[in-house]
Amino acid sequence: MDPLTSLLEGPRARGAFLLRALLSAPWGVRVRDEAPLTLLCVVRGSAWLVPDGAPPRLLTAGSVAVLRGPAPYRVADHPERAPNAEILPGGCSVGPDGTDLCETLDLGTRTWGTGPEATDELLIGTYPFPSEVTGGLLHALPPVLSLTPHEWDHALLPLLGTEITREAPAQDVVLGRVLDLLLISVLRAWFESPRSEPPGWYLAHADPVVGPALRLLHEHPAHPWTVAGLAAKVGVSRAALARRFSELVGRPPMAHLTDRRLDLAAELLGDPTSTLASVARQVGYGSAFALSTAFKRERGISPRDHRQVVAPEPDGP
Repeated sequence: MDPLTSLLEGPRARGAFLLRALLSAPWGVRVRDEAPLTLLCVVRGSAWLVPDGAPPRLLTAGSVAVLRGPAPYRVADHPERAPNAEILPGGCSVGPDGTDLCETLDLGTRTWGTGPEATDELLIGTYPFPSEVTGGLLHALPPVLSLTPHEWDHALLPLLGTEITREAPAQDVVLGRVLDLLLISVLRAWFESPRSEPPGWYLAHADPVVGPALRLLHEHPAHPWTVAGLAAKVGVSRAALARRFSELVGRPPMAHLTDRRLDLAAELLGDPTSTLASVARQVGYGSAFALSTAFKRERGISPRDHRQVVAPEPDGP
């Protein structure tokens, strides 16, 4: 398993929110939807991306940005433009005075804005639930990243633009798959960019000793690994593996394995039909109690409370 595969196997846009925004100057939108991950693509015209506490970035046609939530941000035709709309959690849009703008700015299927002849066209895709994105991916990304049209293969952008306004059977599934592919395309280009700072374990996959060890941990996280057993598999001494692994990855092998297991557990807990015991078995813990103890110690929250966040039980009748 290569580093990108292990990093990107988590995104699953099951409940993705997708929107085509058509806007003409003057326009400004403040987004505080608290989504854990958002893709923002400019199809036509341009847009200024202004994250809270960070310098503004100009996005031209073909550019893309990925924002790691839940921090709010602004998008506008000018970096100093005051917002005339605000996007709230759940996707509702309101004006500066709190007026509901959902119907006022509705332009049809998944389309919103000032009018069909607008000069600026944006496609936005959000992963609204933490269970749709692995913690490993979120930890590996900066708060904001952006690529110009010359830095990534944006061949999927027209496809998303076509599909986002279609009404067809299973259209939400189609859009989710396209969004996943678009995200993978963007991140693949980002991690190969000289401007990126990939995590140590991503770079360590190229090492002849640590690389095979990482692949074993990522492909078989439920195996009862020990440092000695892992070292034997890759053909080095226990001390040599522990030293080199810590140097390149930034933490010991078993600490990395714990994070890997808990990332998988967090994802599996998004399925309300799975039991804590079954999740524990799948990620290498001997019991639900052992998983709960590790989860609470490392994440500061119990698996039960985590599940309430990522897969809340529906309200009763």
